[in-house]
This record gives sequence, C-alpha cells and structure tokens, in this order.
Amino acid sequence: MSTNQVGKALGTGVVIEAVESMTGAESIAPDHMGRGTRPSTQYVPDVARASHALQREVETFLYRQAALLDAKRWQEWIELFAEDGVYWMPVTPEQTDWLGEPSIFAEDRLLMEVRMGRLTHPNAWSQAAAWGTNHLVGNVVIEAVEGDTVRTYSRFQMMELRRDAVRHFGGSYRHTLRRVPGGGFRIALQRVDMMNGQAAYDYVLQAWT
Repeated sequence: MSTNQVGKALGTGVVIEAVESMTGAESIAPDHMGRGTRPSTQYVPDVARASHALQREVETFLYRQAALLDAKRWQEWIELFAEDGVYWMPVTPEQTDWLGEPSIFAEDRLLMEVRMGRLTHPNAWSQAAAWGTNHLVGNVVIEAVEGDTVRTYSRFQMMELRRDAVRHFGGSYRHTLRRVPGGGFRIALQRVDMMNGQAAYDYVLQAWT
C-alpha cells in the first residue's frame, strides 16, 4: 500500500513517512565511533602431558597458597617463594618484564617482607575493621615440565571485604615452580594478570591478590 493510499484509508489526510530510527548504543550516543575489532590479548595456555599425581600436587599447592593469603599467614606465604622468587603483577597483558616499565606489583622476598611489615603494623589503616579476602582458584593447567621446573596456568576470583565495602578482582595466575629437595615446590615467579587491572579503585591494593 502506498503512502497516499494509507492516508486515504485513515480518512484524515495524514501522510505516513518511513523514518530511519537509531537503536541501541547509537541512539544513546549518536556521535560515538566504535573502536572496531581488535585482536584479543587474552593469554591462552599451552597444555603439557602430565601425570594425574603431578596435576593434583600442583593444584593442592595453589589452593594452599590462596588459603594462606586469606588466613593472613603472610610469613608462611612468603616462604613459599624461592630465595630469588618474584611476585609480579603487570599493568597490561602485553608486558614481558618488570624492569623497563612500571608494574602494579614487582616484589622480591625483601619487598614482600617490607609489605608484610606494613600490613601487620598496629596502625595499618588498610587492616582496619573487618578487612579480609576470599580466593577461589581453578582451571589449573600444567603448561610445561622441564626437569625440576613446572610452569602452570590457573584462573582466580577474589572477594575483598573492607568495613562495609566489597570489591571483586579476577584474572589469571602463571606460576613457575621449582621442585626442592625433600619434595614440594617453591615459587620462582608468580605472574598475576588482573582482568580489571585498569579499573578505577577507591583505594589501592594493599595486599597480594
């Protein structure tokens, strides 16, 4: 039916015109230009052939590490690191080292001890009333086994409570573990890639994620 026919049918002389309307994000911000398609920077782990016993041993180690953080047993947590071990949280997934560009965390055992001293100080404001964390670690993958060295990938979610405020953090861990005499592992490198590392926070991270 043509526009004129519609108008006559209505008997009002109204002319109905087709108007191209904007929908969705375009209607909210018509001047906004999309970013286009960009390649993802999400890290995809390799998968190595590993025994069930080794898989279970690695998982147990990672779960205990998270439990020590939640229990604020920081000295025991630090002792899980090798003498030359490093805890590293880069700003972006593209970073390849912590020497030439800034990081959120880049700490050896000495700097971990310094941070622990701040956290355990009687006047530590970050530990005021009801501060605590709860970690959930999963998706554990063994990426490589090279002699006494095991490289692993896992994902985590952490809830942080401070007074009445709750914050959520998520991302991935990449551990380089060294087997030590007598059994067990020590951490040579723990890389933490935060999914929301670029988000705005009311206050900065005070403890390890």
